[in-house]
Formats: sequence, C-alpha cells, structure tokens
Amino acid sequence: MPAEPPTDAPTTHPVAHDVVNPATEEVIATVRSTTPAEVDAAVRRATAAQRRWAALAPADRARLLRRFATAVDGAVEELAAIELREAGHPLAGARWEAGNVRDLLDYAAGGVERLTGYQIPVAGGLDVTFQEPLGVVAVIAPWNFPLPIAAWGSAPALAAGNAVLLKPAEATPLSALRLAELALAAGLPEDLFQVLPGAGPVTGEALVDHPGVAKVVFTGSTAVGKRIMARCAAGVKRLTLELGGKSPNIVFADADLERAAATAPGAFCDNAGQDCCARSRVLVERTVYDRFLALLEPAVLAVTVGDPADPATAMGPLISAAHRDRVRAHVPETTPAVVRGTVPTGPGYWYPPTVLEAHAAPARAAAEEIFGPVAVVAPFDDEADAVRQANATDYGLSGSVWTRDAARALRVVRAVAAGNLSVNSHSSVRHATPFGGFKHSGLGRELGPDALAAFTETKNVFIATEER
Repeated sequence: MPAEPPTDAPTTHPVAHDVVNPATEEVIATVRSTTPAEVDAAVRRATAAQRRWAALAPADRARLLRRFATAVDGAVEELAAIELREAGHPLAGARWEAGNVRDLLDYAAGGVERLTGYQIPVAGGLDVTFQEPLGVVAVIAPWNFPLPIAAWGSAPALAAGNAVLLKPAEATPLSALRLAELALAAGLPEDLFQVLPGAGPVTGEALVDHPGVAKVVFTGSTAVGKRIMARCAAGVKRLTLELGGKSPNIVFADADLERAAATAPGAFCDNAGQDCCARSRVLVERTVYDRFLALLEPAVLAVTVGDPADPATAMGPLISAAHRDRVRAHVPETTPAVVRGTVPTGPGYWYPPTVLEAHAAPARAAAEEIFGPVAVVAPFDDEADAVRQANATDYGLSGSVWTRDAARALRVVRAVAAGNLSVNSHSSVRHATPFGGFKHSGLGRELGPDALAAFTETKNVFIATEER
C-alpha cells in the first residue's frame, strides 16, 4: 500500500476533514477528528466495557455478535452505497464488501464457544490452559477496502472478548461510523466498539502509544507499518501488520492461456489496482509470451471504467488526486505501453488500465508497489527462473500460478515466498481461511480458524493432585 495518506498531509492537522466522492470530486461529508485527549477517554471507557463484555457467558457474546451480523445483513445496500460514494467502489464490489462483514461476524460468533484451552498430561496433577482476552484492541483500517478490512480485525477481537477502537482512514470514515451505529442497535454494549476518525499522525499515534491499548492491528503501507512496529516496541505491544505487495501472476506454457489472459486484468484492475494483493507482475513463459500478450490486450480494453453506480462498471476511480499523481509518477506518459485503456472525461480521479513490458518500464514501476491499475509483464525461461523472478522482491503477500501440471503447481506454490497463493485463479481472501504476508508484507495472520486466538493470551494453570 502507498506510504503516504491519500490526501496531502498538512503541517498542522485540522479538527475536521472533508470526505470526497472520488468519482465526482464532490464533498459528501465533513467529519470531526478525534483528539489525543478524546482517544484517552475512549480507551478508559473501552476498558470498562471490555471487562463487562468478557464476563458475559460465551453463548451470550456469540448471540450478540450474530445480532450484529443480522443488522449488517439488513443494511447491505445502505453500506454498499456508502462505500460507492466515499471510496468509488463499483456497486457489485461494494455489495460484496458489506456482505463480507456480515459473513465474518457470523463466522467469528461461531468461534466464541470454541475458543477452548487444553488439558495437558503432566505428572503430579492436572494442567490446563485458558485463552484470555487481551483487553482493548486498536484497529487502524485503510481506505482501499474500508468496510471488510475494518471487520477483519474487529470481529475476531470482539469474539475473543476484547473491546475495539477502530480508526478508519481519513478519506473513508463514513462506513465505519455506520457500522458502529449498527453494533449499538444490535445490542452490543456501549463503548465496546467505538470508531475514532482522525489523522494517522494524531489519532492513530495516540492509539498506538496509549498504555491502555493491548494490541494494534494495522493495514497499510510497509513504511508506516515499520513506524508503528517501532512505537509498539516501547510497550511490548502485540501487533498484527498487513502491509504492501508486488505479487506475481505466473503463467506457464501449458496453462489455459485464454482463461489466464481473460482473468489477468481483474487481478490488477480490481478496485482500480488499489489492492495489496494485486497481481501486478505478470510472468509468462517465453515460448508463449507473444501469444499471451495478444490475448491480454483485448481483455484489458474490455475493462469498463466509469460511474461506480452503473452495474456495467468494472473499475472506478482512484481515491484522490494526490494518489493519482503518485501513480502517474511511477508511469510517466511517455512510457511505452503494451496497452492503455480508456477513462471518462470530466470530474473524477481516473487512471486507465495499463500494461507495460518489463524491458521498457521504469525501474520503479517494475519493483515498487504502484497501487494503481498497472501491470508489468516479463518473460521467464523455465520453472526455476519463474520462481527466481517471483521471489525477487521484498514483498510476499499473494500470487497466482497457471498450469495444467498439478505437480508443477505444488512445487511452485511451495517455492514462492508469499502468504496467499492460488492455482488457476486469483483468489486471495476468504473469511474462513488465513490471510497475511511473508517478508515486508506483514506480521501475523487475519481471518480463518485461528483468528480469535490472535486476540488472546494463553494462561497455563497447574493443579497439584498429589500430597507432598
């Protein structure tokens, strides 16, 4: 993800910030920022609420989370409309994101009564473990997928018995604020799930540094993640980081080339490329390289860029003018391209789907995360060369392998240093499977069957049964 926020950072942070529709450039809301003093008060309230929440019977916590999921289900269209306006997401994708929050809450609720410890055989007594909640968890969410990523940290943290303080990105706070209202309406205790809008260097840092926050969950750029990690070290604070990516899409000669080429644009143009899982490095076996490029061009040109509210739209705008400038800086207009798509004229932060060849691309475009709808294509000679090129990056978040050879597919996915790989598809995220990165792409895992345990401490208790 980009190191900078989506809007130009002022030297002094305002007490309020505008939320802008990136497809129209219209201000749709003004949201007041949370001050450090208000963060401190929120932590104190959350600490009290967490103790009451953890004291509830597990079945009661699970029941309330299911009510929360039901409330979200009833508001899917409303939440999708908010995402469409504040983030520029096409309608179908925005509906999926709201549904993902619902599904994750349901899934997390199912884990509340299954968060069990162990009975471990030992001599002289009984040894048992307990999974106890951490306390107050800060979730710092990004602007690229505001709703689902906010839930990835919040839902399992709540299910494990914690309170959550959610700081949404400055550009996209509206869906998070509505989510908090739905939580209260569903019956979650007051102050258990609070949303604290504001700037990262003010509200975010106050949360990270607060001694009453037991864990920080951050999704964003690797550069910012490193700074948060350093700040957490002072308090030995628990941390989950989901950071950047420069993921490979590896296409072997024996693959279904038509399908691989047809699906490749979606792998780097989804959400206008503002996706840390974007398969933005397309590696193609040399013997079919030219054939693949010929198939890829019409697939890219078929990507419909436009009004997010139009059901025919496949790709919306970038989040801001400042972010569009950063994407352009990676790909100057003079850069030769295999293909460039088209975008609407008039208002909106549009950028066309673009494919470059590695030999003609700027070094930055081939190596750095662009966070826009840009892919760089390069040939490889054999399996070993494909793996070498795939691993020639500091990142390791996701990737795809296209081949009809099952043995080769298994060899390659084991050899590629990334946390989320798919074969003959571009799937990265399911609420029931773990998600996270290798190397500079992050620390820890979100989602999946072990998500709740990441928000607990293990307590070991030995009970002597033999008289001494």
